[in-house]
Amino acid sequence: MPTAHDPPQHGYAAPHTATVLRLLRVALHAAFAVLLAIAALRLFLVPGTAPGVAWAALAGAVVLAGVYAAGPLTQPRWPTRRMALVWLAAVTAVWAVLLLLSPDFSWVAFPLFFLHLHLLDRGHAILAVTVVTGAVVAAQAAHAQSFTVAMLLGPALGAVFAVVIALGYAALYTESEQRRRLIEDLRRTRNELAESQHTAGMLAERERLSREIHDTLAQGLSSIVLLLRSADGLVEHDPRTARARVGEAWQAASDNLAEARRFVRDLAPPALTGDTLVEALGRLCERTGHESGIDCRFRVDGDPVPLPTGYDVALLRAAQASLANVTTHSGAGTAVVTLAFLDTEVTLDVYDDGAGFDPATVGSGADGTGFGIPVLRKRVAELNGRVDVESAPGSGTVVAVSVPLVGEEEA
Repeated sequence: MPTAHDPPQHGYAAPHTATVLRLLRVALHAAFAVLLAIAALRLFLVPGTAPGVAWAALAGAVVLAGVYAAGPLTQPRWPTRRMALVWLAAVTAVWAVLLLLSPDFSWVAFPLFFLHLHLLDRGHAILAVTVVTGAVVAAQAAHAQSFTVAMLLGPALGAVFAVVIALGYAALYTESEQRRRLIEDLRRTRNELAESQHTAGMLAERERLSREIHDTLAQGLSSIVLLLRSADGLVEHDPRTARARVGEAWQAASDNLAEARRFVRDLAPPALTGDTLVEALGRLCERTGHESGIDCRFRVDGDPVPLPTGYDVALLRAAQASLANVTTHSGAGTAVVTLAFLDTEVTLDVYDDGAGFDPATVGSGADGTGFGIPVLRKRVAELNGRVDVESAPGSGTVVAVSVPLVGEEEA
């Protein structure tokens, strides 16, 4: 049955609801065919109908069946709703002629009620149902040449029943449409959220890699440059020391290669592999002093406690970044790295007696310098910690990092 209010065939409608709506349409088509067939058979089974009228009514029933069947078969190709209204008018007109020939066609009025209720606006549909009901009552009274209450009650109750069912169908369809729109909104929101999370993940990963590259590879390459520069200056008058510097550069290059491989594996820093944070920091200070000639000392205050891997990595990176700044920019003769385990937090202080600077001028330069402190602040902030920088031109520098002590699960 073509209807103006059928659910649109796109998107997602609740499968159960869509099945119910299809079954209702099939049931209505079947009811129309069965009632029309019964009315046609009664023309010949029930005595009292003239043969000429019976055959004329049978021909009209065949015409009505053909007109009705043309609707569902051609409805997908109808360009406008007006075609549906023309079809409805044709079905109703042929039925009205049959009603004049035999009152048995009154039964077909029941599926006709649904056609009008589906294809017409609510006000026009109620009016059409009332007119069809009146036509049924009038036809039965005219053929019987008398009027009884049953002639009125039967068609009237059928009309009321059809209106109630049609309203229920409309409510079911409305609910299905609301559910479909809700599901489409949820799907669209989910896709937008997934895209947003994907973008955020990409940005976070990009920032993480920039920090890792700055804290490891860039600083390692800087050390290699310094060592090779020193070897180049010593190669003529102190070849032994020059070879030692080249060996140190080779070791630094090996460490950088291990760091690059760690990026791919996403494992803990090689400097921490198999070692505690205290051991890794001690080795870092020893290597820094050996490579740069700075008197680099390492101290531990308090009793060391195991820290989550993320904390170990963050504190080691903080020490690497700070000592890289010391060796590259400060011109210091002494550097002291202090790791302190307090009651509620662990702190890392890196002091140097170098040239110092104005902390307010710290930023990311166009050449990639000045990137260490901002990156360090972000890394530590992710652990709910903080970074304080105390310095002034000619007064040395202290970088103080503190993070709260938490358990592995909480971290």
